[in-house]
Parts: sequence; structure tokens; C-alpha cells
Amino acid sequence: MMWVYFGLYLGLGAFAGLSAGLLGVGGGVIIVPVLAMLFQAQGMDSELVLHLAIGTSLASIVLTSISSVWAHHLQGAVLWAAVRRLAPGIVIGAWVGALLAHLLSTSTLRYLFGVFEVIVALQMALNIRPHAHRQLPGLWGLFAVGQVIGAVSSLLGIGGGTLSVPFLTWCNVSMGRAVATSAACGLPIAVAGSFGFVVTGWGLPILPAYTSGFVFWPAFVGIVLSSMYCAPIGAKWAHQLQPAQLKRVFAGVIFVLGMQVLLAA
Repeated sequence: MMWVYFGLYLGLGAFAGLSAGLLGVGGGVIIVPVLAMLFQAQGMDSELVLHLAIGTSLASIVLTSISSVWAHHLQGAVLWAAVRRLAPGIVIGAWVGALLAHLLSTSTLRYLFGVFEVIVALQMALNIRPHAHRQLPGLWGLFAVGQVIGAVSSLLGIGGGTLSVPFLTWCNVSMGRAVATSAACGLPIAVAGSFGFVVTGWGLPILPAYTSGFVFWPAFVGIVLSSMYCAPIGAKWAHQLQPAQLKRVFAGVIFVLGMQVLLAA
């Protein structure tokens, strides 16, 4: 059965990669709830499935974000000055988020993730975007914002784009630069967050085989292999299809997944 589930991991990574390339939406909002369902079907402990899904999602984002950041960097779109000021707070926040996830019960974590998914789905469906009202804050302001982005993203297993892109556009950063800078911020979130989930889950006797803490390596490999291949395809399709209509369909998928997580809480 492991090969059957590995095929499902490949399919999940392909869908997440296509979505990220096509719509600019981080794969975590899809990967975490689907992985939780797959882990449950594999007979993993119900008190661990969401923690394993979040830790594995963050680990997969490490590799996929590297290629994304490099592509944006070659286009000269990343605001590295902002990234350098956000990154220290992001790292600290990501560690805090991993620790908080370890302390929370599975039902509470499910509730938080489900509510977040529903909010993201509504924001996408209604195309709600903040209008520019100010400039980027100073060093300590960006440090504080980075802590919030890192903590929430690590807690929920996402790359942070759903938080950092609206913040950057609110601070008068163009959408293209906001997406590129957000992608760069996703790397420290994923590295620090996944490390935190490895540490907090290390040595638990009820973890399944092939895990390091809360990272399940067979799922990590399957997701990374297919998502890194499919993300450029999605980016190419973005210039050929109508992403506005597809975004509404994708919002519906996220809404259904969010409600499924809430009903299971």
C-alpha cells in the first residue's frame, strides 16, 4: 500500500505545484488538509496526523521555494532589503509557531487551520486586496511583522504568502515585487518551521516509521518531486488561461477542504 500512497503524494504535489505556478497560491493550503486525510487513511494516530501534515508541508516548501526565489531574483523583483529586515523576526516567529503547535491539542489546531482556510477561500473568491496606505515600516516594525508572519505560517504549515503579500501591497509595494519578496520570505519560514517540527516531535514513541519528528519523508519526497516539475508548467499556463475564473474554482476547493477540517475538529 505504501506505493499506492506514494502515487497519491505525487498527485498532491503536482496539483499543489500547478496551483502555485498558475495562481501564485502557496501549496500549504492544499497540502496540509489533504495530507492529514491521507495519513488518517494510512492508520496513523489521529492525534498526530495534522502535526505530521504541517511539518511535512513546511519541509517540502524548503526545496520548492528555493527554485521560486531564484527565478524571482533573476528578474530583479525581490526587495532583499525588506527580506533581510523581515527574516530575523520570521525565524523567531516560526520557532514559536512550531512550539505552539506542539502544545495545542489536535482539535484546536484543526479549528485554527479550518478557519484560516475558509478566510483564504473567501478572500480569493471575492478578490479582496488591501489598498496601499503607507510605506514599509522601519527595522523594528518589520522585525515585529516578521514574527507574526513566521508564527502563523509555521503554526499552519504554509509558506506565508497569504499574509506577506497583502502586507507588502498595503505598504505600497507593487504586486509583482510583493509576490517575489514573499517567495523569498517563504524560505526562512519553511527552514525554521520544519526544523521546529522536527525538534518538537523528536523521539515520540507513537510516530510512524520513516519520520524525523513531525516530518514524514515518503510524503516529502513525493510532493517535492512532482511540485517542482509542475510549478513551471502552471506558470506557463498562467499566460494562456484565464486565472481569474480558475481562482474562483480553486477558492471553492480550499473552502471545501477548510470545512472538512472544521467538521473533523
